[in-house]
Amino acid sequence: MNAGPDVKNIVLVHGGFVDGSGWQGVHDHLTADGYRVAVVQNPTLSLAGDVAATHQILDGLDGPAVLVGHSYGGVVITEAGNHPNVVALAYIAAFAPDKGESVSSLIADPPPGAPVPPILPPVNGFLFLDRNKFAASFAADLPAAQAAFMADSQVPWGVDALGGAVSEPAWRTKPSWYLVATDDRMIPPPAQRAMSERAGSTVTETPGSHAVYVSNPAAVAAVIAQAATTVTGQ
Repeated sequence: MNAGPDVKNIVLVHGGFVDGSGWQGVHDHLTADGYRVAVVQNPTLSLAGDVAATHQILDGLDGPAVLVGHSYGGVVITEAGNHPNVVALAYIAAFAPDKGESVSSLIADPPPGAPVPPILPPVNGFLFLDRNKFAASFAADLPAAQAAFMADSQVPWGVDALGGAVSEPAWRTKPSWYLVATDDRMIPPPAQRAMSERAGSTVTETPGSHAVYVSNPAAVAAVIAQAATTVTGQ
């Protein structure tokens, strides 16, 4: 694959229950290295709406980009990554669904003993994580005050986003990188490894909770930069 000019654009896509501000540390590392970084603010009402929000950012770029997704953001980039400006995908402790799959289908049948995300029953079509279990499940390696703030500032996640199914997975036609967070209690590491293997991703593993993009932004930025550098050199 020839990416043409140097890949200097990075687009970051957040997951459910959070907003784009959690990417600040990754943003700072990448911009310090000369990358132009854009952060998508997903409405998280539906997969189609989040893909549209991502396409809006991609449409405004002046060249090729690495598209990055965390958690549910992996579903978004799997669909939105078919955009012509995307030359590589980076999954950060993220879902990497195949055609017809959604977060809902991927978490429907957890293996025995696997941690189960503490998602509360939907209210008026929206989901939240149990505030009292948020830190242990999502952000166990963050300071207690920071994890509590994330729990208190949750963004309602639409059930339509949870059930949004991918039509054409971009990882089938574009190279991908995957960071496995080995202490994740939202998406079990074995599930992360299985999805990354299926996608043919270049895999890096690092200790970290589901919030690894907040707790270890340097490791996350390194994986993204590896993707940008590799596709530039091909």
